[in-house]
Amino acid sequence: MEHSKQTQYSSNEKKDGGSVLNGHFDGMVKRSAAAQPPGAESGSHRPVMESWREERTRSVEDNEMSLPCLAAAYTTILRGLGEDPQRQGLLKTPWRAATAMQFFTKGYQEKIIDVLNDAIFDEDHDEMVIVKDIDMFSMCEHHLVPIFGRVHIGYLPNKRVLGLSKLARIVEIYSRRLQVQERLTKQIAVAITEALQPTGVGVVIEATHMCMVMRGVQKMNSKTVTSTMLGVFREDPKTRDEFLTLIRS
Repeated sequence: MEHSKQTQYSSNEKKDGGSVLNGHFDGMVKRSAAAQPPGAESGSHRPVMESWREERTRSVEDNEMSLPCLAAAYTTILRGLGEDPQRQGLLKTPWRAATAMQFFTKGYQEKIIDVLNDAIFDEDHDEMVIVKDIDMFSMCEHHLVPIFGRVHIGYLPNKRVLGLSKLARIVEIYSRRLQVQERLTKQIAVAITEALQPTGVGVVIEATHMCMVMRGVQKMNSKTVTSTMLGVFREDPKTRDEFLTLIRS
């Protein structure tokens, strides 16, 4: 797989150096070159996502308060589609759809630090750690239809390791938001980098987008593959090739 340099996703720059990303403040900060994670360009002052320290943007209380508005919006959608929201089969549909959408986007209710704080361990291990075939479900932010696939994660520890299940939890938190696959891939890699400061991190996502399958070009078997390589995974072709070979085996 040929790896191309990843794009930094940020928009709506704030005066304090932060930005609004995916509808929430992601706590992006500027670092000196010495404090940059592996893989950052030397001397660069590009903002780096403080992903695992970002705040929640939605609470359980927010869900309860917004549920009636969401349900009303779905009622409007049903009418706009030419349906009768009062017919038997659709009477409870707006509420079901509203609660389902809240579940599909429950990643906004969580932050990475909650799941990582008690799962980072000092360990004298410097060989590659890989968790592959992590199931992923997300929602396309352009069409509000599902994205689903698998995530493969690898990292080279630098005296610290992460509980293996927490890699899947990171995937779950970021995927359960309105997403584009490119950004999701990078968010996962940056969160692991900032939590562990490993020698390198590699993330590959293979996913099917229902906006391509059900509408648009309607290509049933199409898959989108994205990757983010940081540290030695970006700099050393042998390390990158080892990771890509292992996730395909």
